[in-house]
Amino acid sequence: MSKKHPIISIITVVYNGVDLLEGTIKSVIAQDTTHVEYIIVDGASTDGTLAIIEKYEAHIDRWISEPDKGLYDAMNKALQLATGDFVWFMNCGDHIYTPDTVTKILAAYTPDTDILYGEVMMVDDARKPIGTRSEITAHRLPKDLHWKSLQYGMVVSHQAFLPRRRIAPSYIDGNLSADIDWVITCLKRSKKNTATQLVLATFLIGGVSKQRHWEGLKNRYTVLAKHYGFVPNLFHHCFIVLRAAWYKLIRKQEANY
Repeated sequence: MSKKHPIISIITVVYNGVDLLEGTIKSVIAQDTTHVEYIIVDGASTDGTLAIIEKYEAHIDRWISEPDKGLYDAMNKALQLATGDFVWFMNCGDHIYTPDTVTKILAAYTPDTDILYGEVMMVDDARKPIGTRSEITAHRLPKDLHWKSLQYGMVVSHQAFLPRRRIAPSYIDGNLSADIDWVITCLKRSKKNTATQLVLATFLIGGVSKQRHWEGLKNRYTVLAKHYGFVPNLFHHCFIVLRAAWYKLIRKQEANY
């Protein structure tokens, strides 16, 4: 029996991303399949971002530009605009890996699949590949992803995680680890998770500023305790701390060679 290809809603959230947005858009519209819809949510940028969106407007299915309460509020707005079978956040600065990536993702799809996932390639400011997330961080993408896989941290990248829209919840407010909560909730609701065995995107190294680093750690602890329980999470975080220290030591030794 032939399988009907689903539609993937590719979503870009941006605020004042004039230097990065065009590359993201180009990577989306270069895809060699029509089984996508493209949505952009802009937080009322003031730096020329709107001009870039308007330049590619013919390739964008829906876009809005209005003030929001932050990243996750904008992502919730995007979920409301999406109409595809799956949702895929490819935010400003992220690039889909190659022009045939969506086609390859669809080849891995089966009708009972609720989540498709893969790897990301980390890149520097010059977009030079540094290595996959599994290669250069302490987080290894498991062969069989499950909601319990995240009890020791974010083992799958947001940019390489495509859940069915019907199982995707809204992002929680006021939490820097809302993405972890979202991924775990999707996995809890999923009946089948399909590994694409692909690098799906490039991820520009960056993220939460140092000023908000500790807040992010506290938020992560709260999220993981909610899903895995207070006492197990305490033990899990002891392991996370030891693993981080060991990984930092190994990386320092490698740098000295």
